Amino acid sequence: MPGLVRGMVRTAAVVGTATATRNAVDRHQAEKNARAYANAVNTVNQETTQQYAPPPQQQYYAPPPQQYAPPPQQYAPPPQQYEAPPQMEYAPAPQDDMISQLERLGALKAQGVLTEEEFAAAKQKLLTA
Repeated sequence: MPGLVRGMVRTAAVVGTATATRNAVDRHQAEKNARAYANAVNTVNQETTQQYAPPPQQQYYAPPPQQYAPPPQQYAPPPQQYEAPPQMEYAPAPQDDMISQLERLGALKAQGVLTEEEFAAAKQKLLTA
């Protein structure tokens, strides 16, 4: 069984690393997109201002300052807390499920994740369950 636990821990570490990397890339991309959008808006505003600037001899009154919306939130809001689902009783696993579990155990043994003793113990536990 320790080999099985070792494999599960290794898988959890890989998945955790992948998730952290994906989140960092998503944050970086969102910041990059926000900067590009702000630059595009500033460029359009400058071009529009230059294109529609009044002639120098006319009196020009500046419009009142506009209220701008706050910048978009950079990070997702904290996850909502949900109640745990009620515990349910499940029917025993069908015979096909036992075969697939035995195949998975054999694959873990072939990969070297399980030793011969761990494989035999897991197989015996599965067959007696």
